[in-house]
Amino acid sequence: PPTGLDPIMADVINELIRRTTADEGVTALTITHDMQSVRAIADTVAMLHAGRIHWHGPVAAIDEPGDAHVEQFVQGHAEGPIHVDVAAE
Repeated sequence: PPTGLDPIMADVINELIRRTTADEGVTALTITHDMQSVRAIADTVAMLHAGRIHWHGPVAAIDEPGDAHVEQFVQGHAEGPIHVDVAAE
């Protein structure tokens, strides 16, 4: 949700999501690649890869997931099991 916002407004939006879900007793499903937002708003995380849920677990586990795909994505490394085709045409 806060993609493209400055860090202050991103934090405001993340806090709004947390407060709303807690106050209303509801679940929010958020799709994002922003790891800072994931850590701020999520209780449970799932990683989609190749059209399937590749990994899921508590947000506290994303820094040590025991899975090379998740580690590569969370750490933002170009090298790893997730291959990106950058061939020049």
